[in-house]
Amino acid sequence: MPFPVAQLRLALLLLLTLAPIPALAGPVSTCDANGSLYYVGEWYFPDSDPCTQCECTPEGPACARTDCAALPPACIHISHYPSDCCPRCERVGCEHRGQVYELGQHFQPSECEQCTCDIDGIARCLMADCAPPPCVNPVYEKGHCCPTCKDGPNCYVDGSQRQIIPSGESVRVGHCMYCRCHDGQDAGYWEGNRLAKCDLLPGCQTTVGHHA
Repeated sequence: MPFPVAQLRLALLLLLTLAPIPALAGPVSTCDANGSLYYVGEWYFPDSDPCTQCECTPEGPACARTDCAALPPACIHISHYPSDCCPRCERVGCEHRGQVYELGQHFQPSECEQCTCDIDGIARCLMADCAPPPCVNPVYEKGHCCPTCKDGPNCYVDGSQRQIIPSGESVRVGHCMYCRCHDGQDAGYWEGNRLAKCDLLPGCQTTVGHHA
């Protein structure tokens, strides 16, 4: 005998009505941490990790690590305290070409520079101002900024720059000419006069191949 359709529908309705419905999870109103309750919107640091900050949200705690600010590049002394998440810069100096110097310190990064670490944390440098050397063959030596004249003051006899003579005295060049350099004391004169001043001897006859 077939089961009446009306009675089947009634039985299904009764089952749905009487069956227990599981409770839906509602939004969170508090968060439990550090032995305390925090309400939604409150911030806190877990006791187990002072470098993590959390916010109590309706979905539960939302946590993130604390971002530490970059320390100054010229920090001389860095401290780490147990109660702090980030390191501290206790003393700042001057940074110059990758090196750190104390405030007020004078230093020489190269032979030609004199620098001072000023109290504002900026290194200020002065470059050596070298006078033109009183010779045509100066040399640069290690440990010295400015070139020196190892052979003393001198100059070229003429524009060919093949012959060098010492300064301060007349030098006979060839048969009929005397040449004289500057004396090495007048820098202004030297800058534009790298050649000797030459004079012909009175009544001397020059020959081919010699200076005139």
